[in-house]
Amino acid sequence: MSDLARLDAAHVIHPHAVVGAPAPPVIWARGRGATLWDVDGKEYVDGTCGLWQCAVGHGREELARVASEQMATLEFYASFWNFANEPSIRLAARLAELSPPGLDRVFFTNGGSEGTETAIKLARLAWHAQGKPERNIILSRKAAYHGVGSASLAATGIPPLKEGFGPLAPGFVHLSTPTLRSDANELVAELRAAIDEHGADRIAAFIGEPVMGVGGMIPPPEGYWPQVQDVLREHGILLVLDEVVTAYGRTGHWFGAQKYGLDADLIVTAKALTSGYVPMGAVLVHDRVVELLEGTQFRHGFTYNGHPVGAAVALANLEIIEREGLLERAARVGARMLERLKPVEELDCVAETRGVGLMLGVELAGERDAAPLAAGALAQGVVVRASGQKIVMSPPFVIEDEQADRVIDVLTQELRKLR
Repeated sequence: MSDLARLDAAHVIHPHAVVGAPAPPVIWARGRGATLWDVDGKEYVDGTCGLWQCAVGHGREELARVASEQMATLEFYASFWNFANEPSIRLAARLAELSPPGLDRVFFTNGGSEGTETAIKLARLAWHAQGKPERNIILSRKAAYHGVGSASLAATGIPPLKEGFGPLAPGFVHLSTPTLRSDANELVAELRAAIDEHGADRIAAFIGEPVMGVGGMIPPPEGYWPQVQDVLREHGILLVLDEVVTAYGRTGHWFGAQKYGLDADLIVTAKALTSGYVPMGAVLVHDRVVELLEGTQFRHGFTYNGHPVGAAVALANLEIIEREGLLERAARVGARMLERLKPVEELDCVAETRGVGLMLGVELAGERDAAPLAAGALAQGVVVRASGQKIVMSPPFVIEDEQADRVIDVLTQELRKLR
């Protein structure tokens, strides 16, 4: 074991690792594009962007220069009260340009969980400001992932992620998971039944990922989202889209809301906002919510809200995505990967393959655990992610065709071993 590995085992508690029994670490040394190298010099194709975030690829010197220049000018100052900085102001204006109409205000965060917490607070506070504090129930879905905070974990619909952390925040109702095999009409009927049971006058918002990510890269059935939106509007229930994964190009659009024609009240974003070069997120707030909150003080914030370095990097990152045509590239490469992945559905061990843009998933049949599959791919120099009985892929938008082919080829080889 190397000195770094010993230090890691002695001092670092990793997310989702077994405490006291750490696995030997893969210690990353550097990256370029969709390629990673560990400290031993082994090369890997990055099939996951780490955690969905590195849209423009690793090692972008342009982003490093922007961060350095901003640090030398103003590294940080609080954005509470009436304090502000130029990069965050310009970023907010840029996001208003890119987002669907009406989403003209931005509340900055440091990441996705903070964004979900913020959106839920805003939704509940909006109704409180209207003299309806009882309107605080949040509708979510099973298999949804919304974060690890108090409310964001309560909104999450994946039971193992909640185990041992109770009691969780009350006021959350979970509906069925919308899958490609689901009947959209039945799901909408379930939504109507939940509204009837709990009362529209007690429900603040419905939160959902346009395409479920951590739950296994699950696209919605045809017609699901337009019907859900119609029901919510009918009852005056706010629509919160969790676009931490889907925003800034992963579906081939700037926002999943645009792909599915949605007019959201709040959109939670993070990850690809800066491609992970600096931790930063942004909650986009529709004018409708601003009107509900008019005259209300929002007693909520994070120390690093509107971080100038993060905002400067985000502006440069968004410019790269636009300049290099990476939205179109994500759609094209994702379609190519899905087409090459489809034949594995002939294997007995595979239940389904699916994809939207550069979001791809393989669901294993039966009760198979996908972790050994991911470990086998890693041993061959390809990084994919196991999520229960599913394999999830979300490579950088800049992945080369031959690298994308290698991800699918290695995964196919590992799947054939399970047959």
